[in-house]
Amino acid sequence: MDDMDLFSAAAEQAAPGYEPLAQRMRPRNFTEFIGQQEVVGEGKYLRQMIERDQIPSMILYGPPGTGKTTLAQMIAAMTNSLFKKLNAVSAGIGDIRKIVDEAAEQRRFYQKRTIVFIDEIHRFNKSQQDVLLPYVEDGRLVLIGATTENPFFEVNHALLSRVRIVRLRLLDEAQLIAILQQALQDRERGLGKAQLTCSGEALSVLAQLAGGDGRMALNFLEQAAAMVPQGGEITQELLRSMVGERIQSYDKKGDNHYDTVSAFIKSMRGSDPDAAVHYLARMIAAGEDPNFIARRVAICAAEDVGNADPQALVVAMAAVQAVQFVGMPEGRIPLAQAVTYVASAPKSNAAYLAVDQAMADVRGMSCGAVPMHLRDAHYKGAAKLGHGTEYVYPHDFPGHFTPQQYLPRELQGRVYYKPGDIGVEKRLQAYLQNCWPQRYK
Repeated sequence: MDDMDLFSAAAEQAAPGYEPLAQRMRPRNFTEFIGQQEVVGEGKYLRQMIERDQIPSMILYGPPGTGKTTLAQMIAAMTNSLFKKLNAVSAGIGDIRKIVDEAAEQRRFYQKRTIVFIDEIHRFNKSQQDVLLPYVEDGRLVLIGATTENPFFEVNHALLSRVRIVRLRLLDEAQLIAILQQALQDRERGLGKAQLTCSGEALSVLAQLAGGDGRMALNFLEQAAAMVPQGGEITQELLRSMVGERIQSYDKKGDNHYDTVSAFIKSMRGSDPDAAVHYLARMIAAGEDPNFIARRVAICAAEDVGNADPQALVVAMAAVQAVQFVGMPEGRIPLAQAVTYVASAPKSNAAYLAVDQAMADVRGMSCGAVPMHLRDAHYKGAAKLGHGTEYVYPHDFPGHFTPQQYLPRELQGRVYYKPGDIGVEKRLQAYLQNCWPQRYK
């Protein structure tokens, strides 16, 4: 737990040579702050509130390295309120109550508000979050939470209703390059005294390797600078040899996981094999379970391709078996084959809609008994009950079809399966129209 001047005091006491570059280069004001213009740009709501010292309770939500802690530090420096910091990993309810007691004293004797910054607020359990509710509601505390996890999943609804959600997004390449240039040129806090050079192409490589994470970009730059003599050049070759493969921002239980899987499925459904195989590559590079990926492909083949191309499910299931048989990394090849096939196949969700509509009827209404002529007639005495006696065998008729009643009487006229007019389903549609002209007009 830290007081209002924690950030500035720590910065003054720490030996600059031992502080990481990313820490030294933290913006101190909006002039130095790069990115998130839709949140803290000139004239934006949050910026105005910070500049007026009228901080609302909020949760800063975004990926690592996008400025959550930096904004908290800026608020600490620019506000006249008492500023306290907690980390949800190590703090408990007792720490919260101690801050509340101090806040009450500050308000009673000094007419001063208290801002509490809780890093990784998603790690607070329900009881800890509930403790905050009355104090946030009556204004004794102004809460600023920071989280990389979707607050709508991880934070209690009661607490969410009392705060603003401030979404911070990954920095783009131009913003990351600006941050890197700032660090290279800054003689006080950055690498300016080393007089290093770094071409635009090399800066672009650094930005791409960082993947939208400002802290990671500065860490890479600092590591590269340590390998270059005074006045030397940071080259693309050095960066690639030092960093190797780009680090994937992918938590198997977090937003990035669900967002990537969602984009993967929607790309296959949308018939874009290039996008689908891109998201496949992302998941493989991040170490996603290949069996999980294969199951998603099989589901998409049945749900979104269906009978427009029944072969899609065959290919998908073959990929499921192949991945289990050959393992990784070779399993990426049958996965790619199945993904590109499913994405490129004609689409129909008619079978999926049919079973869901039928399930809705089964669960929501009395569907009647199985018609007598369709009931099991293989046991002795079935004929005496009238079971199966009037059944007509379709193969005895031309075209192996003859009309008869199959649905229960209560469901006569129901049409669940409505084949589309593309791929194999177009042929199925024509066949069904010939068999049941009144039903499939």
